[in-house]
Amino acid sequence: MSSLLVWCSKRVGGLAMLMTMALSYWVISKEATTSQYDYKYTSQDSLSRPSHSTISTSEGAGVWTVVFAYYCLLIHFLVFAFPMRSCWAMFDTTRCLKRATRSKSLKDFKLSHRRRGSSTSLSSSETLTSSKEDSLPSSATSSEAGDIETEFYTDGDAEPDRIIHAIVIPNYKEEVDSLRETLDVLASHSQARYCYDIYLAMEQREHNVELKAMNLIQEFVKKFRSIDFTLHPSDIPGELPGKGSNLAWAARKLSERYPLSQRKDVIVTGIDADSHLSSNYFALLTGMHTSYPDSRSTTMYAAPIIFDRNAHAVPAIVRVADVLWASAGLSGLYRGSSIAPPTSVYSVPLELADRVGGWDCDSEAIGEDLHMYLKCFFALNGNLTVRTIMSPVSQTNVKGDGGKGAEGLYNDMRARYKQALRHMWGALDSGYALRKLAVLWQERKHTARAFRPLHVTLNNPTDSYITQTQLDINPEQTLESAIFSDVTSDTLKEPDWKRIAVLFHRLFEAHFLPLQTTILVVASTLYVWVTDGNSDPHQLSWIFTVCNVLRTVGFMEVALLLFLYEQFHKICVTTREREMHEAGLAKGMCFSHRNVKKNFVDYALVPLVAPLYGAIPTGQAQIMHFFTLDLVYTVSKKVTRQRAKSMLASVMP
Repeated sequence: MSSLLVWCSKRVGGLAMLMTMALSYWVISKEATTSQYDYKYTSQDSLSRPSHSTISTSEGAGVWTVVFAYYCLLIHFLVFAFPMRSCWAMFDTTRCLKRATRSKSLKDFKLSHRRRGSSTSLSSSETLTSSKEDSLPSSATSSEAGDIETEFYTDGDAEPDRIIHAIVIPNYKEEVDSLRETLDVLASHSQARYCYDIYLAMEQREHNVELKAMNLIQEFVKKFRSIDFTLHPSDIPGELPGKGSNLAWAARKLSERYPLSQRKDVIVTGIDADSHLSSNYFALLTGMHTSYPDSRSTTMYAAPIIFDRNAHAVPAIVRVADVLWASAGLSGLYRGSSIAPPTSVYSVPLELADRVGGWDCDSEAIGEDLHMYLKCFFALNGNLTVRTIMSPVSQTNVKGDGGKGAEGLYNDMRARYKQALRHMWGALDSGYALRKLAVLWQERKHTARAFRPLHVTLNNPTDSYITQTQLDINPEQTLESAIFSDVTSDTLKEPDWKRIAVLFHRLFEAHFLPLQTTILVVASTLYVWVTDGNSDPHQLSWIFTVCNVLRTVGFMEVALLLFLYEQFHKICVTTREREMHEAGLAKGMCFSHRNVKKNFVDYALVPLVAPLYGAIPTGQAQIMHFFTLDLVYTVSKKVTRQRAKSMLASVMP
C-alpha cells in the first residue's frame, strides 16, 4: 500500500469531515446564488392576457444537490436506526439479566465444585491439563449474545477448575486505594484462589512503582492463585504510554509462564483499574469457554459496562454522557448481533492472542478494546465469534480536580471532555480497518496461517507469524527444528463479506456519524432556508421533510433509551450491592441508585450532551490527526471505598 494511501487512511475521518463541509458549502452557495437571481418575466400573446411565471437563471449545484440531499437522508436514517438498535439491546439485555438473577444455578455451580488450593505452581501439569471435549454443540460464527442460560454453562463434565484466568490490570499513576479496592472485589470471588492469576501491568516511568506493586502483592499474595507485576519500559520506539502498551507488555510476559500444552486453558482478561467484576463474570466465561471446544480459540468475550458507583455525585451532564457511552457499547451485544466490539473489559483466549500477535502499542491502539477486536476480526477473515457475558462490569464516572459550585461543575465537565476526546481519538481505528481490509483482499485465497506463542515477539515482533512459504519449503524439517518447534498452523475460513460490511457500518456509526450529523443538520437547515419559495427541479423537498421527522423520532428514541436504562441500572446496582454485602465489602462503597423523578433533568440534557461529548470532541480529534497521531494519556480520578470513608468522616461531628 502506498504511503499516500496509508496517510489518507489515518486521516479518513478528517478527510470525510472536509468533504462533507465542502459539499454542503458548494450546494448551499450555489442555491443561494440561484435564489438571488431568480426573476419574473412577462410573456405576451396576441390572443391572451399577460401571464407571469418565475424562471431560474441556473440550475443551482446540479447533480451535487441531489447527492447532498440523499446523503442527508442516509445520515438521518442512521440517526434514527442507531438509537433504535440501542433500545432493543438495552431491552434484550435487561430481560436476560432478569432471568439470570432468578436462576440459582451459578450458586449451585460454586457449591458443587470443591476448590483446590492455590499453592500449585504455574508450571504444574497436574493443575493445568487439557479440558475434556464434551458433546455440546459448537457455536455459530456470529456473535451469540444470548448464550446466557446459566444452567447450560455449569456442566460438571466441562472441568471448569482447569481454566486459568490471567487477569491483567493496566495502570499508570492510579491511586493505591483504587487498585486495592479492585483487588478486594476480585479476591472475594470463591474461585479466586485456585484459578485467578493477577498481573499488575505498570509503567516503568512511574515514581516508586516497584514499591507500590510489591506492597499490593504482599497484601494479596494469599488471596489469588498468583499475583505479579510487569513494568512497561518507557524507551521502546513506536510504543506510546497507555492502557494498550501496558496490557501488551504484560501479555507477552505472562505468556512465558504457560507452556504449549496448557495455553488452551488460559483466558486473558483485561480490565480497567476501577472495574468491579462479579464472580458470575468468570463463572459464565469459564462455562462458555469449555462448552464450545471447537470455537473457543476463535472467540472473544465481551460484557456490558455500567456506571453505578458515583453517578449520583457527578453533574447530570457527565452522568448522561456516560450513560449514552455505555449504551453505545451495549448496542452491539444483543442476541443475534454479528458484530459485537467490547468496551473497556473483555476476555481473549491466550490461543487467540497468540494467533494475532498480541496487542498493539502504537498511537492507533489508544482504544485498545476496539483495536484488539479489529485485529482478531481480520486475522480470522471476519469469522470472529463474540459471546456476551451477562454480568455487567461496574465502573466509576470520571471526576475533576474538585471544587464547589460552578468550579466543581467545570472541573468535572472538563475531565469528561478529556475522556471523550480520548474515546474519539479511536477514529484512527477506521483507517486501521481499511488497511486490514486491503490486506485481507490481497490474501483472500490463503487458507492457512501459522503463528507462534505471544512471548516469542518480545524481542522481535516479526517472529510472531511464520509465512506459509517457510513451512512449505520442508514442512517436516521446519516443524521439528528447534527454531519452529513452537509453530501452530491452522486453516482459515473464507472471508465473511457480509459481516465485514456490517463492521464498517458500525465503525461509521462510532467514528463518523456524530460529526456528520451535526454538519448536515446545520447544512440542511440552511439549504431549506435559502431555497424557500424556489422551484424544485429535482423534486427533493420531500427528503428534507423526512429528515426532520427522522431527526425528531431519533431524539424521542434516545429518551426511550434512558427510560429503558432505568430498569437496567436498577438490576445491576441491586445485584452488585447484594454481592458486596455478602463479601463484606459494602461498607463505605458507593452505590448509585437512580430515581426517575430526581434524574428527570437527564432526559432534558440529551440535546446538549450529544454535541458537547460527541460531535465536538470528534471534530477536534479529526482535525488534530492532520498534525499528530499521538495523544497524551491522562488518568482520571476514581471514587473508592477508602475515599468514601474519609469523606464520610470529614462531615461527621
